[in-house]
Amino acid sequence: MSLIHLVGDSSQVGEVRRAVSAAARCAGLPEDVVGRVALVATEIATNLLKHAGAGMVAARRLPAIGGAGIELLGLDSGPGMADVGRCFVDGFSTAGSPGTGLGSIARNADRYAIYSRPGRGTAVMAAFFTGGAAALPGPELGVVVAPYPGETVCGDGWAAVHDRSTATVLLVDGSGHGPLAAQAAEAAVRCFQDNSAKDCTALAETIHRALAPTRGAAMAVARIDSAARLVRFVGIGNISGVVAGDDGPARRMASHNGTAGHIAPRIREFTYPFAGRPLVILHSDGLSARWEIDSYPGLAAGHPSLAAGVVFRDHRRGRDDASVVAMRAAA
Repeated sequence: MSLIHLVGDSSQVGEVRRAVSAAARCAGLPEDVVGRVALVATEIATNLLKHAGAGMVAARRLPAIGGAGIELLGLDSGPGMADVGRCFVDGFSTAGSPGTGLGSIARNADRYAIYSRPGRGTAVMAAFFTGGAAALPGPELGVVVAPYPGETVCGDGWAAVHDRSTATVLLVDGSGHGPLAAQAAEAAVRCFQDNSAKDCTALAETIHRALAPTRGAAMAVARIDSAARLVRFVGIGNISGVVAGDDGPARRMASHNGTAGHIAPRIREFTYPFAGRPLVILHSDGLSARWEIDSYPGLAAGHPSLAAGVVFRDHRRGRDDASVVAMRAAA
């Protein structure tokens, strides 16, 4: 589950800094890295207020080789930037400030990325790792997961695995919300991890049977098969799936009606050919499905965390658990 903080006034900048610093320590980052995380969290939150009036900061733990990592994601719906590159130059400011915010983020983060368009807001990603650590090899992933407002557990869950030629992701939305929905999601994730070598149809069937003792769930499995140049997709219920490649407009992937664990009349794999390195986006029905990634020029080519964040920012309904997972196969 992502740690999400809304930023609407100056007092919340300090709240974000303290919460993110605590999350970085819990992730196992040393104090020198925690200091950099705190600095960047402050810059992101300050920029949200200064340039957009409000926004949100999401944080999630990152797996890493030989250490640990954390990712920050700043999201706003403000005026955006006409020239992103110029905004990273120290001394350039549109708000009468010293103009060192984005430059400071770039200098202090181990990885960073930004997406902004005039009138469409801004998304900033910054990732940090322990000294000598690095992100795990494999697909690039972007994830934002938030519980139903007021809940402390989330009924949505996800997991991803990869091998030399495939990358596979599961997104599951336990029926309803709260602890029983979370139990269904956790059961699906465990089953996925234990059976991920199976083909997508057999994997979905196995998860369907495993969820019988639970209240059930909507679920989808997507696999980027680089050898076959196909995205393979199996969906049960209302998980939305989109694949955006280098070969034309994005495509929506087809699910069958049903509830995994209870009623699933058809469990069938659909395939979608691709060129290049496609971006696969899955999201639960805590977000509206009425969006098109092609209406965000350049977003599909950026880091998956930016895509996940922008879709979450613009299309969350606010009355259910909400999750977005975006995945691009390794180069």
